[in-house]
Amino acid sequence: MSWLIFHGGWSGCRLGVTRSAVSQTIRRLEASLGVALVRRTTRSVGLTEAGERLVASVAPALSDMRAAVEVVGSLEGRPRGQLRLAVTSIAERFLSGSFLGGFTAGNPDIQLDVTVTDEEFDIVAEGYDAGVRLGEVIEQDMIAVPVSGEQRQTAVCAPSYLERFGAPQHPRELVAHSCIGWRPAPKSAPYRWEFGEGGREFDIAVAPEVTTNDMALMIKLAIAGAGIRFGMEETFAPAVESGELVPILTDYFPPFSGFYLYYPNRRNLAPKLRALVEHVQHMKLSR
Repeated sequence: MSWLIFHGGWSGCRLGVTRSAVSQTIRRLEASLGVALVRRTTRSVGLTEAGERLVASVAPALSDMRAAVEVVGSLEGRPRGQLRLAVTSIAERFLSGSFLGGFTAGNPDIQLDVTVTDEEFDIVAEGYDAGVRLGEVIEQDMIAVPVSGEQRQTAVCAPSYLERFGAPQHPRELVAHSCIGWRPAPKSAPYRWEFGEGGREFDIAVAPEVTTNDMALMIKLAIAGAGIRFGMEETFAPAVESGELVPILTDYFPPFSGFYLYYPNRRNLAPKLRALVEHVQHMKLSR
């Protein structure tokens, strides 16, 4: 059944079988169920509503089966195989360098496949072993292991911007300033900037001069004096330390839950995933 989990067409199937073999198998299943599972056009192949429901129902069981097979296969050796992670872009700073590098060095038989994305989706249905996101957006039925300590948002701008326009004294004044917006997914609305005051949380819908989903581009624009940028404090740390960016509105950003490695709560934890969990626990990151 794992051949049902694909992206955009048969060429995306993660199997060592031909497209025609996959197509024939699906047609036989559709015939036995009496319902169409796949929507076919001349340009693409996608799941019907029935197909999506079937995949969502069987994906957890398939993951448990794969994990059980990997447990048995690793009894006489080190953890091995491909480990697929879905990571939000704002967590990249915590995972690069010694974190993932140290894991791969200590587990040479594990091949990491890391997808950086800010779209929210079911990691089980999409075939991922685990993910890394902020704790506040992780589903309650997942097991979560802390990767970082508490985090904080901030707003920054270049010294040249401050010289020309000055700094807003309250988040409400941002509507009169040039801002650089972030769009987490192509079809989503720009992210609303979040603040806290007197124990109360609120958000501001700024009118960005520029909106993009590229973190690196947003930082470059801010350094160039194009406007005020909002985001994770750690994301701007190098530019702030070098003096290229200056934090503003610092009294309006309370701390919140940090990043977590999360994965399905299943009976058999694959050795490769267990190795990553143990690595995270040993790292004891607190940034």
